[in-house]
Amino acid sequence: MTGAGLRLLGAAFAAAMNLLEPPFRWLERRLGLRRIGWVFVAPNLAVFAIFVVLPMLLNFHYAVTGSSRLMPADRPFVGLENFATLLACEDHLRPSSCGQDRFWRAVYNTLGFVALQVGFMVAMALVTALALNGRILARGFFRAAFFYPVLLSPVVVALVWKWILQRDGILNALIVASGGERLPFLLDPGWAFFWTVFVSIWAHMGFYTLILLAGLQGIPADLYEAATMDGTPRWRMLLRITLPLLMPTMMVVLVLALIRAVQAFDEIYVLTGGGPGTATQYVVQYIYETAFTNSIHIFGLAAAASILVGAVLLVLTLVQFGLGRRKEG
Repeated sequence: MTGAGLRLLGAAFAAAMNLLEPPFRWLERRLGLRRIGWVFVAPNLAVFAIFVVLPMLLNFHYAVTGSSRLMPADRPFVGLENFATLLACEDHLRPSSCGQDRFWRAVYNTLGFVALQVGFMVAMALVTALALNGRILARGFFRAAFFYPVLLSPVVVALVWKWILQRDGILNALIVASGGERLPFLLDPGWAFFWTVFVSIWAHMGFYTLILLAGLQGIPADLYEAATMDGTPRWRMLLRITLPLLMPTMMVVLVLALIRAVQAFDEIYVLTGGGPGTATQYVVQYIYETAFTNSIHIFGLAAAASILVGAVLLVLTLVQFGLGRRKEG
């Protein structure tokens, strides 16, 4: 933009500010200096209420009402019947004995996925952050390379990996070229589960690596210099300085990773569709399919399942923060 264009833009902005000043002055006199701030946050509060609070209230309404009708006014009140239907089991360790066996299979699949995905991802993110925090060649390039998958659309990530892993994909082509036989990566339950964990870690590890890297850079360098002067070995500095001071950041990473893992849906749905069978069907996919893809839309069960998942996440988050504060103390 030329200098004349910038001056014109500045003049237009100044004119707009002059027009807005009288009404805001009037509001300041009417509301007072302390309450005028609510005027500026009101648009954000309105968006939050419409797109977060209202859907949450509607979700609670659907959870305690029945019928397959969509409009809230057309749904009869059934109380906790939807929750009872979900939790009804002869033996909760055997999903086949439950009334909603797909829900419990999804629960156990999700538990296994969360344990492996969160555990390996946080460990790998920590190791990567420690490496990227050191003096390595092309450090800026590697930092960008590890974060790049986070910028990709989850659907694009899943489609690329599906192209790689399918029976006639790149990975099987390499195996055949090396003299091996094709492997059913997306058709075998064990392989499919493994690849959902692997792809999820590959796609999201960069985000948590960046957070841990910021935490590492916030540790005072004087501590490492003093430890070096005392002849402290590197592994001891890691255990006595780095990890204790990184623990608050680590707790944030654990909470965020846990919530993201439980909500896993888009990448896995595109990659495996929940199959083969129900081997990679997780809780969010169960909620989605129960509400929108069945011939009879069971909105009440889907809403009740989402509330149960939210309650479990809230409890786990509070427990993790409690443990984190205790360790800090």
